[in-house]
Amino acid sequence: MAKIKKAFFCKNCGYESPKWAGKCSSCGEWNTFTEEVVSRGNEKVNYTNPSSKVAKTPKNLSQVEVGGETRIKIKNQELTRVLGGGIVPGSAVLIGGEPGIGKSTLMLQVALEEPNLKTLYVSGEESEQQIKMRAERISTDHANFLLLTETNTQNIIQQALQVKPNMVIVDSIQTLHSSLIDSSPGSISQIRESAGEILRYGKETNTPIFFIGHITKEGVIAGPKILEHMVDTVLQFEGDRNHIYRLLRASKNRFGSTNELGIFEMKGNGLREVKNPSEILISNRNAELSGSAIGATMEGLRPLLIETQALVSTAAYGTPQRQATGFDLRRLHMLLAVLEKRCGFRLAAKDVFLNMAGGLRIDDPAIDLAVVCSILSSSEDIAINPKICLAAEIGLSGEVRPVTRADQRVAEAQKLGFEQIILSSYNKKGLNIPKGIEVIFFAKINDVFRYLFA
Repeated sequence: MAKIKKAFFCKNCGYESPKWAGKCSSCGEWNTFTEEVVSRGNEKVNYTNPSSKVAKTPKNLSQVEVGGETRIKIKNQELTRVLGGGIVPGSAVLIGGEPGIGKSTLMLQVALEEPNLKTLYVSGEESEQQIKMRAERISTDHANFLLLTETNTQNIIQQALQVKPNMVIVDSIQTLHSSLIDSSPGSISQIRESAGEILRYGKETNTPIFFIGHITKEGVIAGPKILEHMVDTVLQFEGDRNHIYRLLRASKNRFGSTNELGIFEMKGNGLREVKNPSEILISNRNAELSGSAIGATMEGLRPLLIETQALVSTAAYGTPQRQATGFDLRRLHMLLAVLEKRCGFRLAAKDVFLNMAGGLRIDDPAIDLAVVCSILSSSEDIAINPKICLAAEIGLSGEVRPVTRADQRVAEAQKLGFEQIILSSYNKKGLNIPKGIEVIFFAKINDVFRYLFA
């Protein structure tokens, strides 16, 4: 019989301690330790060859053979972009998001769109009838989609060993429990042990695993923080349920970039991929309204044109308000200080509200010029020509600084019908300018204002 022991786990980071402590020595949080009964087996199972007990021996680095990276190609191009070019065999992907945002719909749709991949969909939350109804709404069923409603980790692995799937989807990791642990499902030790067993199965059989995870009210993935360290890729599915667009970002990716962005549109028959988000984000432009400017930004390797909206009004109370949606509020304060100090615009006694259209959150500093131009457009009540696009960073001395990948930004603006794009003078060297668009270079922010609001 396996030996049973008690231990204390930190709810924030998963740190294990033999006794209770008020403060976690790993993450520094207070009153986060909970007591759980832990029972571990004496021996692990080798899923590739259960009878084999030969231990691995160290190898010299020169003896390790490296082959070409093979990825499983899928039809969903947005998920492919975020993963870095496809699914890596044996990898583990954790997808987190708010309830009802579309995590299960996304993974079910990916599985149903791949008739050549045998997929094992493990559901611990919904019944077979509920998943069948959703699958009929999304797509036609195919023979290679296998459904298993089970929460016991050992039973899941045994069924996976029998059917030998090409991909396993677990919905969700918080509902699983292992017979080797005596605590309740959803506890820190159960999540860690269940995920560890399935991960070991995936690594030894070279099967990609997709975990769907819940998030807490703070917006982080529920369970121990070590869960995010165990997997290869962590994806965040974001969006407002009052809007139809959903954003897929990678906060960790061992096989690709973490800067890529996938955009989906939620419809009655599932999630539709948004191939060209720039047309959607700036489709409702109005030339007669002030406070709007178009900025060229980059999300990974994808250029995006986004509408920056600003509203400047006289402060009704003593302290002016500063609000930003989709933009760093501290950077907004810095840009307002530059306008006040270097350009002479008196905005200290005015309320400033900033919004990035489409629900996106932009961290690219190249959007700075569009932000300050939209603020001045609203302050002076002068509309900016809707055929002008802007892409430049603003320095603390009021200079217009260059941006990376200027060629792609110019090409995207030209493709969407813009006649002019404003860049920094330092972007002149080596810039390829396509036909049909005029590139205007400036070195100082005052020169940009004179050109736009003369």
